[in-house]
Amino acid sequence: MATKLDYYAVLEVSRDANGDELKKAYRRLAMQYHPDRNPGDESAEARFKEISEAYDVLKDEQKRAAYDRFGHAAFEGGGPGGGGGFDFGGGLGDIFEQMFGDMMGGRRGGRRSGGDIQVQVTISFVEAFTGVKKPITVPTRVTCESCDGTGSADRDQGAVSCPTCHGAGKVRAQQGFFLVERACPTCHGTGKMVRNPCTACHGAGTVEKDRTLEIAIPAGVEDGTRIRLSGEGEAGGKGTTPGDLYIHVAVEPHPIFQRDGANIYCRVPLRMTQAALGTEIEVPVVDGTRAKVKVPAGTQTGENFRLRGKGFSVLRSSARGDMYIQVSVETPRHLTKRQRELLEEFEGEAGDHDRANPENAGFFSKVRDFFEGKL
Repeated sequence: MATKLDYYAVLEVSRDANGDELKKAYRRLAMQYHPDRNPGDESAEARFKEISEAYDVLKDEQKRAAYDRFGHAAFEGGGPGGGGGFDFGGGLGDIFEQMFGDMMGGRRGGRRSGGDIQVQVTISFVEAFTGVKKPITVPTRVTCESCDGTGSADRDQGAVSCPTCHGAGKVRAQQGFFLVERACPTCHGTGKMVRNPCTACHGAGTVEKDRTLEIAIPAGVEDGTRIRLSGEGEAGGKGTTPGDLYIHVAVEPHPIFQRDGANIYCRVPLRMTQAALGTEIEVPVVDGTRAKVKVPAGTQTGENFRLRGKGFSVLRSSARGDMYIQVSVETPRHLTKRQRELLEEFEGEAGDHDRANPENAGFFSKVRDFFEGKL
């Protein structure tokens, strides 16, 4: 019996190579020596088997630890075998599926699972602040009670392997260098055929039914958040795992409050006289309480006043955001005769060097310097 090469040497990596380095080495070598790229070359096929076997051991932390300690002896009498973790009998289509299947939403635990369900739930701004439980009705597929999900009227007999795909659930067609793979048209990807279909589910193993669930939406959830409930999707029939339920949360806008992350903003318009003389205002808080805010004399548009800890909860944290009162000074319209007289008198008292309006005076001072060539 030929002596096996060191697995690290087979993959052309160092003994301290990490998982990403192992994967890159395997992909490069597997593509180079794959039998589909080397038809009739027995040495390339043997090399590919070595590469697959080495990667199957080294990618697994427990197997790798055993190999580092005992070498090939760790797997004598029931080791990984020549084929390794990747079956190349079906051509390049298999290796692409097995290398990239997880990223493309492929196999889940090696079994076909039920379909995922997507639903949208709309909640109010206040419900997003406090958190809420919402009942939802989901149209889905559940396991058929008549056949216990087997799809067969004879529960003991059950299903048999599909004669078209031989239980694989998929068929392949060669198109030049590449293999095109699709679900088997006979069994629709299940890999099984029912000889005596259940009359309730017509052999599907599942039936359509509305389910009502109560979902808990946590405090602090944002508009567009997606919540995943594992195993609450459609049933996939006997021996399969159910899909997942994805809840997309939409938060309605509020007529008073706006949100930025965990912080809440409330725009408060003030009369010109209030901003100039100073005042105290009472503002609503999203939790239903009220807060008093002292506005000092001379407050300008755009100034903020912070109420600490009055914002949203931060998900998966005990932290809270803040609430900001944003001041907007409103210029009066539709003045009465007396109001106009008072404002004209005020303007007359202002003069060209108005200390009460330093920003105004400073700007027009720069304008004069500009026209005089000083700037």
